[in-house]
Amino acid sequence: MSTPVWLMPFLPLLGTLLNALFGRWIGRHAHWIGVPVIGASFLCSCILFLSVWSGETFRGDLFPWIQAGAFTTAVTALVDPLSAVMLLVVTGVGFLIHLYSVGYMHGDPGYARFFTYLNLFVFSMVMLVLAGNFLVLYVFWEAVGLCSYLLIGFWYERKAAADAGKKAFIVNRVGDFGFGLGVMYLWVALGTLDYDEVFAKVPTLAPETATVIALLLFMGACGKSAQLPLHTWLPDAMEGPTPVSALIHAATMVTAGIYLVARSHLLFERSGVALDVVAWVGGLTALFAATIALAQTDIKRVLAYSTISQLGYMFAGVGLGAYAAGLFHLVTHAFFKALLFLGAGSVIHALRGEQDLRKMGGVAPRMITTTVTFFVGAAGLAGLPPLAGFFSKDEILASAYHAGRPGLWAVLLLGALLTAVYISRAFILAFRGAPRMSQEVARHVHESPRVMTVPLGLLALLTTVAGVAVGIPSAQGTAFARFLSPVFPLAEEAGHGGLSALTLLILSVIAAVAGVLLAWLIYDSRPVNAEAIGRPRNRLHALVLHKYYVDEVYGFLFVRPLVWLAGFCARVLDLGFVDGIVNGVGRLVVGWARSMRLVQTGYVMNYALATLLGAVVIVAFFLSR
Repeated sequence: MSTPVWLMPFLPLLGTLLNALFGRWIGRHAHWIGVPVIGASFLCSCILFLSVWSGETFRGDLFPWIQAGAFTTAVTALVDPLSAVMLLVVTGVGFLIHLYSVGYMHGDPGYARFFTYLNLFVFSMVMLVLAGNFLVLYVFWEAVGLCSYLLIGFWYERKAAADAGKKAFIVNRVGDFGFGLGVMYLWVALGTLDYDEVFAKVPTLAPETATVIALLLFMGACGKSAQLPLHTWLPDAMEGPTPVSALIHAATMVTAGIYLVARSHLLFERSGVALDVVAWVGGLTALFAATIALAQTDIKRVLAYSTISQLGYMFAGVGLGAYAAGLFHLVTHAFFKALLFLGAGSVIHALRGEQDLRKMGGVAPRMITTTVTFFVGAAGLAGLPPLAGFFSKDEILASAYHAGRPGLWAVLLLGALLTAVYISRAFILAFRGAPRMSQEVARHVHESPRVMTVPLGLLALLTTVAGVAVGIPSAQGTAFARFLSPVFPLAEEAGHGGLSALTLLILSVIAAVAGVLLAWLIYDSRPVNAEAIGRPRNRLHALVLHKYYVDEVYGFLFVRPLVWLAGFCARVLDLGFVDGIVNGVGRLVVGWARSMRLVQTGYVMNYALATLLGAVVIVAFFLSR
């Protein structure tokens, strides 16, 4: 390949080191390091992508790593169509988010620290995607988790942000525990962690063993990609700065689980059962999160639950064996979800930090660029043609139906309807109607600077053209699927009864349009009563508004007992038993020393008498033998 593979992760790592070491002196100019290194990494990704497009691939060791007895491993890189696509998304969308951050984070006291964390995040994600074996993948999987903790809790002086960072870290550890066990089981079963060797030996695995390994790996994917039941950390991650939300939700961390399942698809296929689990967990998560998003009043939380829902669509796609469809939705979702988060950040920036939809409205005339681009992102998420989200979501729905899963297809179609409702609701409440913020805030509403609106325009353009460019179906599959065919061979079209592809497409469009019209009837056809929003009107509304009380149930079942157990261990086992033994030994030594001190009188006659008595005892001992 014309561009060294190691250069792509090296550049963001260099930016991380420079800002970390010299950030105190660089200060508000940290973006002059942080942004260009990601831009250069994106250019490297483009060059590598073109090389892969022409038929080249790369498999090799970047440098040796561990040599322990019979176990040897190196930092191995793999560049193929799958990793080339992921690298473009990570570095491309990451670059636009870095550029947007220059305006959004302007004046923040931790400006240099912010770009240090952002660069480290991109470096970790690039290495995760480039990894050529499961051990390197696991290491940088954990590095991505560490970076998310640092970025979510960036404003650590705020308790909510600090708690959200800890929650994300702890919940991910639950999933990563399973992932780690899966990697170890893989080594025990096959004696290697290298991708090529593992996938070559997969046919020798018993299906039961493959099922256990695949489900353990999927446990890690559920944590990282916020699927049921490990989804609770992602909505709280909104406590971080908006660019962080966009980076986590669109281009990096949450897509790692999709990449893991797609990369390990041969393991999941060997199991069979594991793919069914992936598909149904994804489908149920898609519907579950969509219902919660309907009732949220924080604009970023609406988008957070939207991300959980859309990740469910991706998992449903790969679980159905439609790997190209799931990954295509990953790519299109990166465009329109980054656009929506950055658009929301633009509104929040204009409203002086306000995130409550009930205190927004009427900003469209003063924020034309943000309004238009956010509308494009919302239409893409809703699945309206001819935007990118329409093509990718329709392909997953069609795959579910043609795979003989009408139940899963119905769940995903209902989720598509609800998606159109909640994103249309968010757009109407944020941009249309009468202003509901204070007069002081209303007077200062203004469009964001160009450094923030240019990324919005580029993402809107990608949302508009991506589907038409590479997502139009044909007899040979989509252009996107054909590009990935060396990794995921094109499936042969099988004859299926029931609904035709055109009918399925029409039903998908009807669901999206119906959702938009329903939101318009409820929130835009008459004046909105802001006070009524967010107040439960019945038990079902209360259930959805409180997110099905999942956090409360987890708190009762897991958090409180573990906190009590930790307190018990601290008070009884640590302070009472362990410290008791240590302190008891200390008190015993002190008591013995005090008793011995009694013989230290300082009188020479006493010492002479003690010496004489000792001599008498010794002589008597020898005479008695």
